[in-house]
Amino acid sequence: MTDPIRLGIAGLGTVGAGVVKIVQRQADLLAARCGRPIEVSAVSARSRDKDRGVSLKAYAWEDDPVALARRDDVDVFVELMGGSDGPAKAATEAALAAGKHVVTANKALLAHHGQAMAEAAEAAGVALRYEAAVAGGIPVIKALHEGLAGNAITRVMGVMNGTCNYILTRMELAGLTYEEAFAEADGLGYLEADPELDVGGIDAGHKLSILASIAFGTQVAFDDMTLEGIGRISIDDIRQAGDLGYKIKLLGVAQMTGRGLEQRMTPCLVPATSPIGQLVGGTNMVVIEGDAVEQIVLRGPGAGEGPTASAVMGDVCDIARGIVLPVFGQPATSLKHAPAATAEAPESYYLRMELLDKPGALAKVATVLGNNGISIDRMRQYDHSGENAPVLIVTHKTARGDLDAALSALPGTGVMVGEPVALRIVDL
Repeated sequence: MTDPIRLGIAGLGTVGAGVVKIVQRQADLLAARCGRPIEVSAVSARSRDKDRGVSLKAYAWEDDPVALARRDDVDVFVELMGGSDGPAKAATEAALAAGKHVVTANKALLAHHGQAMAEAAEAAGVALRYEAAVAGGIPVIKALHEGLAGNAITRVMGVMNGTCNYILTRMELAGLTYEEAFAEADGLGYLEADPELDVGGIDAGHKLSILASIAFGTQVAFDDMTLEGIGRISIDDIRQAGDLGYKIKLLGVAQMTGRGLEQRMTPCLVPATSPIGQLVGGTNMVVIEGDAVEQIVLRGPGAGEGPTASAVMGDVCDIARGIVLPVFGQPATSLKHAPAATAEAPESYYLRMELLDKPGALAKVATVLGNNGISIDRMRQYDHSGENAPVLIVTHKTARGDLDAALSALPGTGVMVGEPVALRIVDL
């Protein structure tokens, strides 16, 4: 029997414990599929005494994850601590410097330091794998790296944060306000310690920046991404979008255009009958479009012990088989920084605003939009009983810059109450 491949696991939360369970439960299956046994040799976490639902007695313990990464009996360092800096970054860098393969679920680490780490891994001739960092159990990294290698990718998009999708789904199905759905998600433990990572679109933006790098052969450019969270979405928006035949999703879109690399993670209206429109709860979905394959849809659980640990083990198995690929699909030193798109592709927009209920208010709004080259497709004023009139406008396709100019000019009309909500409409 070939020598076993030995894992050092840093981070024993939900995912880390899940990885240990798979190694213990599926030892014979893993050995048969990988051609060699897979074993855990050492682990590291903040607390030794915590009950993780799995026995760790057979493994050496390291309080310092950097020491774990440097151990002679570790072939693959499995980083499951999280965070873009601190112990996760230090230990991963130590592992690569020591010539260890690395498997990580840390999307923030790769979004901020992926280029440097890719260059270090490739210089050392070791693998840096991260299937679990994007969309949980969905094998989207492998699809881009391998199955779609013969395609020029034209667009990548999807719903990549299950917590946001859960909140928006609960608002729609239960008629909850954003605040009520947020509190429910928090009570179920769905939110990050810093909720803004979820509801602000940051977590999903990290994932999209990684996919864009592989898809378009560029350096990871998270800092160039347009981010907007779901905090301003109201139950009225959910209902009015439904009346128009749409659902609201936190949608990521990345595409290479003549204006540069366009990357955005923002709330959008999508057709209710589309695969993304029908996505409910905490499920993730990634849509990839290529010149040969046209469009494929990948759907599955985006988080959780089993799905994420499954993705980790898929990477470990490839390493056990001797597969070492360029980290982002092409040699890291060949990747260039793609300029951020100077303008976004024209699309239709949903606008919701409140106006003072007085003659000529709508005309003033229409004049501002027209002066900025924005044509109105549909306009609706909803029944109201107070002093303010809620108005819904759907525009024809327009450039985002023109829309922003109009939104900046609207307060000068003297008829606006509060700030308008503007959501892109994406026809999939």
